Amino acid sequence: MTRTYHIATYGCQMNEHDTERIAGLLEADGMAPAGELESADVVVLNTCCIRENADNKLYAKLGDLKVLKTHNPDMQIAVGGCLAQKDRDEIRERAGHVDVVFGTHNVHRAAQLLDDARQYGPQVEVLEAAARDDAEAFPSALPARREVDYSAWVTIQVGCDNNCAFCIVPAVRGPELSRPFDDLVAEAQRLADDGVSEITLLGQNVNSYGRDLTLAARKAGEDTRVRPLFGDLLRAVGAVDGIERVRYTSPHPKDLRPETIEAMAETPSVCEHLHLPVQSGSDQVLAAMHRGYTGERYLERVNLAKATIDDLAITTDIIVGFPGETDADHRATMELVAEVGYDAAYIFIYSPRPGTEAASLANTVPHEVAVERLEELRRVVQRSSAHNHQERIGRTERVLVEGLSKRDPSQQTGRTGQYKLIHFPVTEAGPLRPGTYADVQVVDAARQYLVGELVEVVSRPKTRVRIPVVSV
Repeated sequence: MTRTYHIATYGCQMNEHDTERIAGLLEADGMAPAGELESADVVVLNTCCIRENADNKLYAKLGDLKVLKTHNPDMQIAVGGCLAQKDRDEIRERAGHVDVVFGTHNVHRAAQLLDDARQYGPQVEVLEAAARDDAEAFPSALPARREVDYSAWVTIQVGCDNNCAFCIVPAVRGPELSRPFDDLVAEAQRLADDGVSEITLLGQNVNSYGRDLTLAARKAGEDTRVRPLFGDLLRAVGAVDGIERVRYTSPHPKDLRPETIEAMAETPSVCEHLHLPVQSGSDQVLAAMHRGYTGERYLERVNLAKATIDDLAITTDIIVGFPGETDADHRATMELVAEVGYDAAYIFIYSPRPGTEAASLANTVPHEVAVERLEELRRVVQRSSAHNHQERIGRTERVLVEGLSKRDPSQQTGRTGQYKLIHFPVTEAGPLRPGTYADVQVVDAARQYLVGELVEVVSRPKTRVRIPVVSV
């Protein structure tokens, strides 16, 4: 009988992309998706260690799986991802019923490790960063099982060379490693040939793409004056026939170059959306975080982008309550947030991560103070978001249809180039297929989404796709 699998994914888009590749590898090994976790022969937990209490959530889930495994001893349990990379020995010690532990550096061995575990017993393998010189270290070089057929991620870079005081990513993902330029363009072409029209370029710090390639070329005595930069990659992927939209995440403000901004402005398929994590508006806090820029320097980048890229939407990440953050620091963040006028922001209360510099810092901010600051910042962002949405009423937006609304099946949803969610009625002819591009006129706006009316269908997807239910 065909064995089945279930993958639970935690964390960022890099993890979601890794999950697609793990699923592709398992299916290439003869497995099929399980209808539900309880009936799966193989359960993979693709973990994250960025969020608070990530380890507690993992062990709670592993406790539930232990009960299932007592009833089904043949069930295999694998733990992958960032937390597995960081705490592999502890996972094996605390959860002896786990069959396989593998880290971020060897996703490409997931199916093999599961096969080995069936023959030889539990397997633990986490390759060190120095061993990641194999092209298979990049998730995009592996087979995939994508959730949707019209959109795909492409990992252009793994690892990070920054030393942000609050972040564990460099420790679990390793130093920056860029995928060769020509391989990325070829990957985009293969995806377009397969019916993909929207590509999101992924990396821990995408706009430093190619820096390691340049250093390697320089050491080899090669001419590095014309080495490709991230802006060149945006232009090249954007020029691939069949690719209608190019997005990317996440850039670092200190590495956002004018060439990247120009490429965004001059490449029609690159979306008019910039997610630029600020983390704080206080120079004192930014220095303690080791972010490598000041509030003024960040605003210079934002203003240049706004002046260069037509109709640009800007979103961000903010941490409140970083150790030592004062009321004056908080006011500086409030002022910067108000000045930028963000379309949306992901605001988090700081929580220490073992293994990071910030975890040892004193002057912690009381939780109730951090909550109050978060709510104040949230109100500022909500005002700018509502204003920006109101400004779009009456405009006609090019929308990529995603599916039906989960709350109201008479409505279908899609995303604008600015990555704004828009709802519009299903026509008498039925819902548009996901992957369809349509022009939709905005007739109303809420703080988190737009409301529209279909004007016309622009293009339909090349392949037959499922109609997923999309949450409002």
